[in-house]
Amino acid sequence: MKVLFYTKEFPPNVYGGAGVVVEYLAAELEKIMDIDVRCFGDQDEVSEHLAVKGFPYDNPMFENTDSKLKSVLNSLSTCLHMNADEVDADVVHCHTWYAQFAGIVAKLSYGVPLVITTHSLEPLRPWKREQLGRGYDASSWVEKTAIEMADAVIAVSKETKEDVLKYFDVDEDKIKVIYNGINLDEYVVTTETSTLEKFKIDQSKPFVLFVGRITRQKGIIHLVNAIKYIDPETQIVLCAGAPDTPEIAKEMEDSVNEVKKTRDNVIWIDEMLPKKEVIQLYSHADVFCCPSIYEPFGIINIEAMACNTAVVASAVGGIKEVVVDGETGILINLEQQNVAPFEPIDPDKFAKDLADGVNKLINDKELNDKMSKNGRKRVEDTFDWSAIAKEHKELYKSLKK
Repeated sequence: MKVLFYTKEFPPNVYGGAGVVVEYLAAELEKIMDIDVRCFGDQDEVSEHLAVKGFPYDNPMFENTDSKLKSVLNSLSTCLHMNADEVDADVVHCHTWYAQFAGIVAKLSYGVPLVITTHSLEPLRPWKREQLGRGYDASSWVEKTAIEMADAVIAVSKETKEDVLKYFDVDEDKIKVIYNGINLDEYVVTTETSTLEKFKIDQSKPFVLFVGRITRQKGIIHLVNAIKYIDPETQIVLCAGAPDTPEIAKEMEDSVNEVKKTRDNVIWIDEMLPKKEVIQLYSHADVFCCPSIYEPFGIINIEAMACNTAVVASAVGGIKEVVVDGETGILINLEQQNVAPFEPIDPDKFAKDLADGVNKLINDKELNDKMSKNGRKRVEDTFDWSAIAKEHKELYKSLKK
């Protein structure tokens, strides 16, 4: 049995949750089957059961293309190159719209069964038009075509399955819910503090942590707006980089600078840190905050929970299936507009509610300790990659011709 992954992200080029999933899923699958990975980049590695090959992304042909369309056209071009080599796998599995065109071509050209994992859905990310312009119409078409022609669709949460049924013409029998997972040996509490010292985080005082990209989806601006309501002695550590657009980068910078006028314990780490450093931050944070306005799963929450950190998160999408309200964290109801761009109807109330959740866990050590321990147990019981990889293999076997 052999599966071929098409993906934009693969180590060492991982910047988002989908890339993290692909990295760890591939590592588990190679223990039980053969796997090829074709990705964006210059990787070229072969081991006993895993082969990784990168394909160039920046095609000089698009040097003069409109900046918002360049990423779309480059992605489509790379997807074609990915199919130049023979496809000899039993199943092709695509991750994110960036690589789905490769899956479309492979299914049509080589007749191989196609699996699509819905890490996110374009109809629920209208802010992508800020980043892609009319290219958002192209990415939406690629995603719709791939999902509707797939032999199987993996939804990363039950709510994502409902979203697939709502926005796409897919037979429900083709959709299987398989959660994302985590490496339980890697994501554990550490006593190492070099990263805290590096960024001058005061270890004698509590801190709330955010980890993620600077994008509308992750809701980081709402957390920044909540800072003024968070207890003054609580440090705010924002591990946030890779902005989607120059506009949101400036909005983030302006918002943080405004907050810093009234408090000096806001620490913005404007880069994507290596895993070991992020694990240090998770391990020593008193609270992890995930203010996403859209989140099919939210892998950052299980990373925090694995490191014994209680979570305050918005009650959206798959987060509601990951964080158990009152047991492993506090879920904040987010009353959203029911049309694009799905922002909170009352942003200030959402900010205050986030702050209330953070303050409650900072000030109630007994509750915080209980949620921290429950979070680790929930991750161990539900999100172990080895079991999740076996679910994937069984799905692949059901499609093998």
